Amino acid sequence: MEKLRILLPKGRIFDNVFRLFLDAGFPLSVPERTYRPQTSADWLDIKIMKPQNVGELLELGSHDAGFTGIDWIRESQADVVEVMDLGFDHVRIVAAVPQELDDAALKQKCLVAATEYVKIAGDWLDREAYRYRILRTYGATEVFPPDDADMIIDNTSTGQTLKDNGLRIVADLMESTTRFVASRAAMADSEKRSRIEELAMLFRAVLDGRERVMLEMNLPKNGFEEIAASLPAMRSPTVSPLYGDRGYAVKIAVKKSEIPDLIPRLKKLGAADIVEYDLRKVVP
Repeated sequence: MEKLRILLPKGRIFDNVFRLFLDAGFPLSVPERTYRPQTSADWLDIKIMKPQNVGELLELGSHDAGFTGIDWIRESQADVVEVMDLGFDHVRIVAAVPQELDDAALKQKCLVAATEYVKIAGDWLDREAYRYRILRTYGATEVFPPDDADMIIDNTSTGQTLKDNGLRIVADLMESTTRFVASRAAMADSEKRSRIEELAMLFRAVLDGRERVMLEMNLPKNGFEEIAASLPAMRSPTVSPLYGDRGYAVKIAVKKSEIPDLIPRLKKLGAADIVEYDLRKVVP
């Protein structure tokens, strides 16, 4: 079978994708000064590229699948298939101006908007009826105002960098997270589509595993049916009788967010010897 050609994103979102591959069972080795990670899966051909280029390269057909923010897919208008939203590296694309610049003044001038998002910025500025000129940037966009630009359109996670540079947000244009995307040609190929879907299944298992823990406990026989029926679980609790017919050993996979309320409630119901541990993968 032909290798599946995968693009990993260089820069900010690389670490989360790297860890996702590791937890899915594909540890990557990235030798210095190379853009070709190595893996034991001989059916994978992996290359590191800037996330800005991923969508267009998939559309051109030089690669089969990859990872990038949905912001860069929208910016490049790449015709790709979104396989799954990984949910991490959440950012907002915002318009920001110097603190001292009045909103009304923005409408009265032909402003300079500094941005890496030329298409997204232009569409929004047109909708808002600004007169503008876009100044294309290549990183560190927040340093342009007030000397070289009146406004920036950039991504932010917390907004703190903007504040530190004397900027205030005037509009939210969109939200973005990292997506696993594929070329239409690869998804039309049955073997490649199968491989891509297998990867997506493993990625979902890893992400679901990160949100859940396993609880093991011993429950008394008295009132067991009522207690067991009230336990949260993916389907139903796993139950085994204890030695000497002195109760039941129970296992449940639950969301981490449920734990602070659940463990005290279980203790009140008579649960003992409660053990909590992390999960690596959860495959429904």
